[in-house]
Order: sequence, then C-alpha cells, then structure tokens
Amino acid sequence: MRTIGFLAALLLILLAPLGVFAQTQDFSEMQKWLALKATEGGLPPGTKITLDNWRQYQQYMPLGLDVLFEGKYFWKMPPGAEIDIGPTERGLLPKNYVEAGEKYGAQTRVVHLPNGHMDIANYVAGIPFPSPQGPDKGYEILVNNWLAYVPHIYCNTPDNDGQLWFQDRFRSFTESDVDVVYRQTGYNTDPGTQRTEPAGGTWYTEWLMQETPEQAKYTQSLELFYMDQQKTLDLYVFVPALRRSLRLATTARCAPVFGSDWTNDDAKTIGFNGGIALFDAKVLAERPVIGLMHYNEDYGTFPGNWLMPIGFYKPSWGKWQVRNVYVLDVRRVPSERSGYCYGSRIMYVDKEVFYTVWNDLYDSNLRLWKVQWWAPRVRPVPGDGDVITNSVGAATYDLQNEHASYWSSANPKGIDPYFNSDTPKQYQNLVRFSTPAGMMQVMR
Repeated sequence: MRTIGFLAALLLILLAPLGVFAQTQDFSEMQKWLALKATEGGLPPGTKITLDNWRQYQQYMPLGLDVLFEGKYFWKMPPGAEIDIGPTERGLLPKNYVEAGEKYGAQTRVVHLPNGHMDIANYVAGIPFPSPQGPDKGYEILVNNWLAYVPHIYCNTPDNDGQLWFQDRFRSFTESDVDVVYRQTGYNTDPGTQRTEPAGGTWYTEWLMQETPEQAKYTQSLELFYMDQQKTLDLYVFVPALRRSLRLATTARCAPVFGSDWTNDDAKTIGFNGGIALFDAKVLAERPVIGLMHYNEDYGTFPGNWLMPIGFYKPSWGKWQVRNVYVLDVRRVPSERSGYCYGSRIMYVDKEVFYTVWNDLYDSNLRLWKVQWWAPRVRPVPGDGDVITNSVGAATYDLQNEHASYWSSANPKGIDPYFNSDTPKQYQNLVRFSTPAGMMQVMR
C-alpha cells in the first residue's frame, strides 16, 4: 500500500508541470462561480455593493472582481470600496454599423483551416455574426469582439494625452503620458469615411508614442492589423537612441506594452488583441454581469480620483450597469499553444456592443495570473451621436507578481480624445500614423 501511495504521489508531482494540479484547483473557482444563479432584473438600479454585502451580489460580478472583494491576494478591495448600480442603457451602437451587420452578416462564414488555424470568409462590414449560433458560436462571438465598432479615428495628442500609471508591491508609482492614433482603415461604416482606405492591406492600425518620462520620449509603437486574418500582426517599435524602427518577432505577443502589465495580446480597447487566426473560443455561460460604461472624466487624475491603494473605480465616476454577457474561454488553437504565455483568457463579452467588460487571465499552467477591468465609454462621435467608443478606462492587476497598471483616455485637463473629423488635421495623416515609414518622421 505504501508503494502504491508513493507511486500516486510521484505521478501527481510529475503531472504538476503539465497543469493538472492547476486545472483542478484554480478552475474549480470558475466552476463554483458558474454554478451561481444570476437572473436578469435581479440587481435593481440603486443597489450599492460594499465590503459588507458583496457576497449577496457575487453572482453578478465577474470572477476576478469577486476575487478582489474576497481579499485573498495582494490586490484587494480596501475599506470604503463601493459599486453603485444604475440603469442599463441600450442602443449604444451607431446606426450605420448595425445596418451593415444586418445587411451582410448572413453571408459571413467561419472557416477551419487544415493547419488548425481559424478564419472567416465574406465579411464586409458591421457586426460579423449578428446572431452567434451553432458549433462555432464561441468563435463567432470572439470575431464579433475582434471587429467590434470603433470610430474611424481615435486620437490623444500632447494637449489631451492618454495616461498610463504603474504600481508595484511597494506602492511606488510611475507615470507615462502617451499620444495615440488608432485608425480603422477598412470595414468602415462611419458617415463620410471610405469603406477601405489605401493602407497596405490593413483594416486597422494602432500608433502610440510616449511623451513622458523624458528618457522614453519619442518611443513609438505601431501595430498593423491585416484584412488577411492569417497574416501575422506586424508590430514595429521606434527606438530614439537608434534613430530607427524595428519590426518585432512574433514572440513579442507576450511582451509588455511600454513596461505595463498588458501584453501585446491584451492591449486593444475591445479587451483582446491576439487576432482570430490563432485562437478559438468556447461559451461557458450567458448571464448578467456588472460593468462600467458611460462615466465621466473624474478617472483622469491619478491617484487622487482613484480608490487607493488598489487603484479602482470611485462612485464619483458614474454608475455601473448590469450587462448581459457571453462568458468565453479563449485559448490558442492546439497547434499554436506551445510556449504561449496564457493558458486561458476568460472574457466577459457584452452581448450588445461586443466589448469585454472584464478579463480573467490564466498562465500556461492554468493558475489565475491577472484580472482586468475594461470600461468602454459612451462619447459623442461626429456623424454618429452618442455611441460606444474605444475611449476606455482600464486596469490590470497581476496577482502573481503583485504589480498593477492603469490606463485613462481622459486626462487631468478634462479633455476627451478626438474622434474622426474632430481630430486635428496633422493627426489625420494616413502615412504618418499608419505606416512604418511614418515613424521616422518624428526626427524632423
């Protein structure tokens, strides 16, 4: 019997690196959460969630938020934490985007490739899959998230920089002011824009440049998203000391963005940046979950207007809403999993706008690693009115390494990002802000 016991223990030790321990231990938390019953209408406006009563409402929280309230990790809710619930808003998508989805959505198809990759065919514009269903339902929802509505141009300039802050386990802060130009170059539906711009086969580009700290000034990154979804996402970095731009290897998907706790596969305002070629998704649940939307600029001043020391929402920002979400388990396809940083990404995807309101990230051994809140904002967009936008607030809490990163698209000056035709003329330059060649122009 001792021999059998010894062999069983040895087997468990040998299996531990493969994540067997982690899957039975850490994912048991997710199974318990999924077993909680959350009914639509069961969390009325006016509800206040605090440290005293949070267990009454945990079925409406993403698992990661539940973990922060439980307080068993370094990052936990401090005294005074409060979430105020307001009414749920509908009709947050632009009319043209919705109509394009209704017109073209029936022809969009999921494609399974021989190499194990995933793809879509016949996509034109709007919501790719207005009614996700069938055996590929999870993947269709992931595609809807990947191609969720954003304004044609989103822009932070030196006048209204985006703000990045970092905090370590010793409560030390660093800050970086960031200029941003996000541009949708294909599949456009905003009034007055070309459906497809002459931009080297891309459908989206993301340009960022650090203004501070001084030693990092003029450091730029540019990411190119191709209409050919099988083409690798190209990531370029301009290094001022070298006076040149470098194209990063595909392994940089797990590298941090500007030293933050977001990796390159995290850092897209819809809550996922890995592409749709290398990932598949399964639906774990459909349920009401609270998320923060349509809030004000109070979150632009850090740390003064944030709940410290965790760096979290304050009631002065606005009300949380009960949103109907898909809970997705997103993983790389089997042929691409080896060496990848995340074993699973649990995404809470809003059923109307298809942005994520929360992510729980597990390491390659399926141990809970990071939790992230993403708060998209309803803002006025020229030609569209008040709609959901990629002007977001966000935070990532690294539970294993006790770091945290925070992002605000508003700043202490109280100036929102610019959208579309409101963007200053020089930042509408396609070559300058959407091509690798444009990065060199910072030297002029």
